[in-house]
Amino acid sequence: MDAVIEGVVKQHLIDPEICIRCNTCEATCPVGAVTHDSRNYVVDVDKCNFCMACVPPCPTGSIDNWRLVPRARAYSVDEQLGWDVLPAELPAGQLAGQLAEGGLASAAAAVAEPAQPAPAAQAGLFHSAQYNATLPPWSAAHAYTNLYGPKAAHKSVTATVVGNHRVTEVGRHGQPDYDTHHIVLDFGAMPFPVLEGQSIGVVPPGPDEHGRPHHARQYSVASPRNGERPGYNNVSLTIKRVLEDHQGRPVRGVASNYMCDLKLGDRVEVIGPFGTSFLMPNHPRSHVVMICTGTGSAPMRAMTEWRRRLRQSGRFEGGKLMLFFGARTQEELPYFGPLQNLPRDFIDINLVFSRTPGQPRRYVQDAMRERAPDLAPLLADPDAFFYVCGLKAMEEGVVLALRDIAAGAGLDWDTVGSAMKREGRLHLETY
Repeated sequence: MDAVIEGVVKQHLIDPEICIRCNTCEATCPVGAVTHDSRNYVVDVDKCNFCMACVPPCPTGSIDNWRLVPRARAYSVDEQLGWDVLPAELPAGQLAGQLAEGGLASAAAAVAEPAQPAPAAQAGLFHSAQYNATLPPWSAAHAYTNLYGPKAAHKSVTATVVGNHRVTEVGRHGQPDYDTHHIVLDFGAMPFPVLEGQSIGVVPPGPDEHGRPHHARQYSVASPRNGERPGYNNVSLTIKRVLEDHQGRPVRGVASNYMCDLKLGDRVEVIGPFGTSFLMPNHPRSHVVMICTGTGSAPMRAMTEWRRRLRQSGRFEGGKLMLFFGARTQEELPYFGPLQNLPRDFIDINLVFSRTPGQPRRYVQDAMRERAPDLAPLLADPDAFFYVCGLKAMEEGVVLALRDIAAGAGLDWDTVGSAMKREGRLHLETY
């Protein structure tokens, strides 16, 4: 990341005002340069190689910020973790003065925009995020983004809670450590257009432990484009709060606890919407393969419901719809009951559980390999689109399974994976 000018660096920084803490940048970075604490996501100047892998997937543009600074005065990770706003850009005269003070007179005289070096090669590493499409499917509807937020024309919009339903069974089979809710927010007369696959930011009320306002937390929308209730200006969210840590000690996340405890009529501050690539295709006979765990089911529920409504209308001929959905147990699987009521000629459902007593552990990638004969043709089909959403730990296993399925069908994965990325056909959204 060092600039052409000796002693000057074009430092990569993340804007804390519009970052929604979605973890996309950290998950995408191939060199581990992005890190975070409970408040901010930051970039380590000593690790960043200027590869730009994290920039296109960022839903808000907060990652696309740069500052020319003397190398010796680059902003440290600790400094960035304490920021509420980005520092102002150094005027050329001030930058030159700091360089001169550091004994870099020639650099002070030649301050200019540094050139971008070529990305560093990651030879020998399988980096699943490199196959993530940053473009939407060609037929996806136009997505509106950043209509509300700190740097938008409107700072936020207030939504009213019109539904809050628990969608998992708490405390069954000795597992009292989770609690997942389906929450419906109504925006009234305020425009808030969203598409399946987009997300919103929720701002918890009150100050944090340092006395500062909370930053927004990101949640994927679980309802289709015409609302949780068709024709109404509302959205639904799937939110899980963890009740116990691995040692059995009580924990309460700030945003998830706030959201899960909301009552009907409560008001919630919302920003967004966000996301321009994790969108579903709109053209007839297009196929959708959805792979998810836990609350990663939210965008998949939205896509499934939209296709179901289109099917009911009789005005749209959909292609195959396949779902691979994993959880620890059946009781922890959101929407388990409603899933059982979907017609089998509408959606091909594959459920897997990793903690069923007396049963071997199974994960979504295991079910995918079992369905290789059905998935292989879709990998090579330009009308088939794959969506992966859930915990970061699942991502590599899923993409490796796709690679193995391709190889088993005589396909070259590098060729197939690159084409899927280029054509907006493989989307990874993990956290």
